[in-house]
Amino acid sequence: MTKYSMILALLACSFAYSQNSLKVIVKDNKTQENLIGVSVQVQQTNISGITDNTGVLELNSIENGEQKIIFNLLGYEDFSMNVIFPKQNGEVITVELFPADEEELDEVIVQSTRTSRTIKNTPTRIESIDAEELDEKANMKPANVSMVLHESTGLQVQQTSATSGNASIRVQGLDGRYTQLLKDGYANFGNFASGLSILEIPPLDLQQVEVIKGPSSTLYGGGAIAGVINFISKTPKEKGEYNFILNQSNIGQTNIGAYASKRKGKFGYAILGLVNFQKAYDVDDDDFSETPKSHNFTINPRLFYYPSESLSFMLGNSFTNTNMKGGDMHVIDGKADAYHVYFEKNKTMRNTTTFELDKKFENQNSFKLKQSLSFFDRKINIPDYEFSGLNTNAFTDASYIINREKYSLISGANLVYDKFEQRNSGALNAKSFTTGLYIQHTWDVSEAIKLENGLRVDNVSYSNVNFSKNQTFFLPKISALFRINSQWSSRVGGGLGYKIPTVFTEQTETMQYQNVQALQNVTSEKSIGGTADVNYKANIFSDLKFSVNQMFFITQINKPLVLQNEFDGSYFVNASDPVLSQGFETNLKFIYKDDFKLFVGYTFTDAKAKYLTANQVLPLMPKNKVNLALIYEKENNFKMGLEGYFTDEQFLYNGMQTPTYWEFGFMVEKTLWKNFAFFINFENFTDTKQSNYKRVVNDPHNAPTFDDIWVHTEGFTINGGVKIKL
Repeated sequence: MTKYSMILALLACSFAYSQNSLKVIVKDNKTQENLIGVSVQVQQTNISGITDNTGVLELNSIENGEQKIIFNLLGYEDFSMNVIFPKQNGEVITVELFPADEEELDEVIVQSTRTSRTIKNTPTRIESIDAEELDEKANMKPANVSMVLHESTGLQVQQTSATSGNASIRVQGLDGRYTQLLKDGYANFGNFASGLSILEIPPLDLQQVEVIKGPSSTLYGGGAIAGVINFISKTPKEKGEYNFILNQSNIGQTNIGAYASKRKGKFGYAILGLVNFQKAYDVDDDDFSETPKSHNFTINPRLFYYPSESLSFMLGNSFTNTNMKGGDMHVIDGKADAYHVYFEKNKTMRNTTTFELDKKFENQNSFKLKQSLSFFDRKINIPDYEFSGLNTNAFTDASYIINREKYSLISGANLVYDKFEQRNSGALNAKSFTTGLYIQHTWDVSEAIKLENGLRVDNVSYSNVNFSKNQTFFLPKISALFRINSQWSSRVGGGLGYKIPTVFTEQTETMQYQNVQALQNVTSEKSIGGTADVNYKANIFSDLKFSVNQMFFITQINKPLVLQNEFDGSYFVNASDPVLSQGFETNLKFIYKDDFKLFVGYTFTDAKAKYLTANQVLPLMPKNKVNLALIYEKENNFKMGLEGYFTDEQFLYNGMQTPTYWEFGFMVEKTLWKNFAFFINFENFTDTKQSNYKRVVNDPHNAPTFDDIWVHTEGFTINGGVKIKL
């Protein structure tokens, strides 16, 4: 060997010696479960990798000296450690990652199942819209929560009136009457009140919105066939919260709102106040309003008393008053004549009083009593016709929860009284009384398997001017969570549901209940349904997090209540064949460096009325929908978002088919001086609206009829304002 070859050999040996290996195994600090898909990187180098299905990773070609190793996994706190190389051959380093704090989505405490569990440990599938997203949606529509729901995968806000803007919410293709709307667990938004419910719930005082899709009758009884949407209010904390919003739009809407809350010692308070003004707006110059002239006022004070840390009381009262007038712009302006006569007025008053007692015991058990009394008074006027009435709802629920290390058991009873009194004729007077008993058991079989099953028994008496009926319903439910590993999990669930008959549906709302006959010899609708999903989350690389949720659903409603239109009036019958809705939802989320967030949602819905002989597709239900949202945010500094939504063809009630359409929106928010944020929102800036295709209003001008609403009516809108948080 020559002198030069010996030097090269020594250099090669030295170089090989300086290239080290690192073998690590990564575990969950709490469960000691090996974590799959953990991103591991040697800082300031291109050396990185991801742990395999045993939680193990080996990195090679690491230079001598002290190196910083970074560990990252979605749902866990980032971790780093310094390692000095060279190390002893074959040495394996064990690293434990801590779950991320409660600000992470997986750590959100859900309330709708009453078990005080986090989302990731709840067998029932729940989607949570958090305070941050609610704050973004408030920029778009501060008056109500319709925008929050409209832009969520699998949900559809269905406008029911061309002139008043009334709307209902559909879940998984089913009519709005099959979805139970709750405010803090109180069900005061059904029957006569349903057509305006989502228009009278402001987002300013909400902490989160929880959506349960599929049958949810065990805890919430009748009406929860398609699912439950629970709007959860903020509660006072030791540090006071004071929020204000001022918003103005180019179509004449003004919103002024304030929320304040604070707890001091044994007392606390929370108060919401909101005033909305809307000018009548005619975007297509056809003399008819796309948005009505309206003013709306909401005040909701709540008082809290904490005699001890284990006992609390809450007393609240929510009052909302709304006046709307839509129709012919000349009539709205007070310039009616023989040609300009059509209008639609809606005047409503909603008052809900709530009381809550919450007692916690030393053994972690708890008792909760909830009561509410709600009055909803509404008057509808169109030329030569008036419909008005008062809906009274009383709700009482008492539950006892046993909490143990491996399981929780909820048992309870509730009473629901609902009465509608029609003024003048009394033809549609109706009432119902429901007594319910329920039990729900949640069991942690292991870290990998969690089961939840329940049973509810409801006895319902309902009657109107024509008949009375008493029925008993047995409503079992089961759901399961399978945590396969740190990346994969799955939930499955199913159950039964029911809905007692009502004349207040989306179809009759569009008719202002004209010539609708009282129910006669009909029976409750019954359902069976279920959902199943698969979740996957991982780090594509250290700065890019990815998660996907793939959910499948199916619901069958037997003896559905169907409206029949005859020359002398409209009446309901139970169809012999069912309504069947089935499909799937796909949700993708990408997060880059916590600043950029991309959300992709796709919904496929195959909803059919099997009782129809020809086209069985349910009206106003697109088979395909796509939701896209790209958000860039620097916390407490700057935020902007671009959103796009695709809606497939829909069938109208007359059998006609609509075209497909896209809509887009853009929002910017800038925070100044820490407490002040300025925002501007360009909603539907492509100006997609129904009148682009055909006039919504049909002649004659003095006695018009209106097409079904299947897309925006007001077109492109701009709004902006200021938010103050103290």
